[in-house]
Amino acid sequence: MLNPGNNIREVLKIKDTFPQLSANKIKNIQRIIKGNGKAKSKLTMTMKDPSRKQVIIPMNNDNQKSFIEDSNNYVTNLNRVLKNIKSDILVNFIHQEQSGITIITNKVVLTLDLQTIKKYVKSANHIEANGVDVPRLPQSKSYLKIIGILYLREYIFTFITSDAVEDIIKKNHIFNNITLALKPCIIKVSYKSDIAIIWIDIWDVQSGNKSKGLINRCFNIGSYITTIRSTNMNPGVPQYKNCWKWGYLTFSCRIQGTKCVKDEGSP
Repeated sequence: MLNPGNNIREVLKIKDTFPQLSANKIKNIQRIIKGNGKAKSKLTMTMKDPSRKQVIIPMNNDNQKSFIEDSNNYVTNLNRVLKNIKSDILVNFIHQEQSGITIITNKVVLTLDLQTIKKYVKSANHIEANGVDVPRLPQSKSYLKIIGILYLREYIFTFITSDAVEDIIKKNHIFNNITLALKPCIIKVSYKSDIAIIWIDIWDVQSGNKSKGLINRCFNIGSYITTIRSTNMNPGVPQYKNCWKWGYLTFSCRIQGTKCVKDEGSP
């Protein structure tokens, strides 16, 4: 319960310290001292669409080559079909990426624009429709790893490949609505180990919900039951700087000195 005497003493103390203050300002200062100040209004996010003005279209190498070699004509044609639907989107240029192409635009693309671009790209001259994935807007990237599999596959005695892993992922129901950002990267746990780790990068929403739905899930790769774990960014494949072989780091190499990267001769 508040003590009126304490309130009066506080007001008198503030008045003595700041004699020029009005009664309302003294009351505000007292409220702040007691921690009853007006709560700050929270900022609301108004940007719901991606801030980057581009469309990412994964496609095979042959399609990429066709687009880049004749990019000026593709830009012209894309702008023509967008104008036909009365869109104010303009394609500025086309950029080649590792897994496809990126179309840079003057504004953030809407759903109808995205559908129009998809229809044109799949039906364009010199483009193989089956080698073009679904166009999408920029997204966040999440990094995962798959553990619990041998580097050398049983019975067929061949090394597991990124193409084989990608094919399995596309067919498994737990990866529905999941798009790989890059080809899976397969690394041995160590030089002498026969256990492999498969690193996968996926396109995700900002909250990370897609990756959260995969973490700790299990699925089959051949006869193995593998598990998906969260991880940091793909570290890449380690390579000796002495013998230029893959699979382990420089400090583990027994080769003294260095060899030429081209012919493995002495420098």
